[in-house]
Amino acid sequence: MGAWLSYIWWGGDPDSVNAVSGLTRREIYTVQKTWAPVYANSITNGTELLKRLFRAYPETKEFFKMVRKLPEEEFLQNMQFKAHVINLMTSLNLAVTNLNQPEVVAAMMHKLGESHRKRQIQERHFHDLKDVIVKMFVEVLSLEGDSLAAWGKTLEFWYKHIFQTLNAPEQR
Repeated sequence: MGAWLSYIWWGGDPDSVNAVSGLTRREIYTVQKTWAPVYANSITNGTELLKRLFRAYPETKEFFKMVRKLPEEEFLQNMQFKAHVINLMTSLNLAVTNLNQPEVVAAMMHKLGESHRKRQIQERHFHDLKDVIVKMFVEVLSLEGDSLAAWGKTLEFWYKHIFQTLNAPEQR
């Protein structure tokens, strides 16, 4: 594809880095493309993500009163848990689909950090979740190389803004 046609296709230089997100158009496209099959089966995949989180980091299950004492095969019978899975996956989907508007995504992540700060969730818990997400994406989606790197940069962008409010002192 010629340079000018590539420029039109991408809406600009596909490899120029956005100052806010640190992502290129090409990386955004990769993240959005690899996310689509995950979100297509969001309840199943979101439930699997949380199950993997609880298995790898059992202390995180304590944040979820609704399933704290349930065996994992009963999680989806709990409507509060199912609602949380839907909220989680919808939030992730909004963050992925709006990567072309990084200021909007940054604002979303600030709100997420604020709401999780109120629940005493710490930065290390988000890092635990990141470990689980990466392992799951490698196993389930066979992500590697550029795709995995694009996701890594995306999570760094999200976490930077989550942590700004998560770690900020409470204002009264």
